[in-house]
Amino acid sequence: MAHSNLISESLLVMETIDYLVSVGGTAPAVRLVEHVMNISNASESMARLLMSDVVNRDPRLSMEESEIELVERDYDAIGLDETSFVVFDLETTGAKAPPCRITEIGAYRIANGEIKDEFSSLVNPETPIPTFITELTGISDEMVADAPRFGEVSDEFLQFIGDSVLVAHNAPFDLGFLNHEVGRLFDDCRVANPALCTVQLSRRLLPDIENHKLKTVAGHYSIDLVNHHRASDDARATAHIFIKLLEMLRTEGVSDLGGVKKFIQRKPYVRPRKAAA
Repeated sequence: MAHSNLISESLLVMETIDYLVSVGGTAPAVRLVEHVMNISNASESMARLLMSDVVNRDPRLSMEESEIELVERDYDAIGLDETSFVVFDLETTGAKAPPCRITEIGAYRIANGEIKDEFSSLVNPETPIPTFITELTGISDEMVADAPRFGEVSDEFLQFIGDSVLVAHNAPFDLGFLNHEVGRLFDDCRVANPALCTVQLSRRLLPDIENHKLKTVAGHYSIDLVNHHRASDDARATAHIFIKLLEMLRTEGVSDLGGVKKFIQRKPYVRPRKAAA
């Protein structure tokens, strides 16, 4: 696997993982070859050879001699004060991938409540940018004509992400586009990093604001949002918002990713109405 933060969603890998889960996490290569590949009576050396290709596709799998083991990280146990976050934003040619593609990436790494590093690049989407998208973002075909394609910035960006927790405003949108581009380059792969969504967090932590659009949440915190709908500027504003939301999570006693998940899912307290006189 070219990057340790990518995992495979190929049928062979997924069936291998499912089987390992069902038997407690480890199994001989011979048994896996029989169960997953329907190859009976394979020699131990042949089974090792066949399974080594599967193991090399996914960092969740490891092989020691002829034993295959499932090695999954407990993401829920990651402490908010012990990890780094990469807050990122993507501009795109439209709302859905596919067929739409990325036109710009902006990202900021946060550690210990501070912005530590940044990444930004225009991206040639290899497809025309619709007029209404140019009017919204200011990004035109001429601007991206000489920009690198995603495949030319993917290594640097995936290294920038590393094993950080990903954060975005409306994370499913940005992750969907990122994983679509990753899947085009690395067959059946997606990023493994856990993710948080500042829309979900603001809905839970800031229930009284007008709405939870990026501009509204930034205004609530008096955070400047210049060049709205440009990836770097939106990512910078989201990073400052996330730092504020992290502080609020700490005051709520939330200390790890599992706690964040439970906090988001928890029903908000509703003050009972006074009985009519």
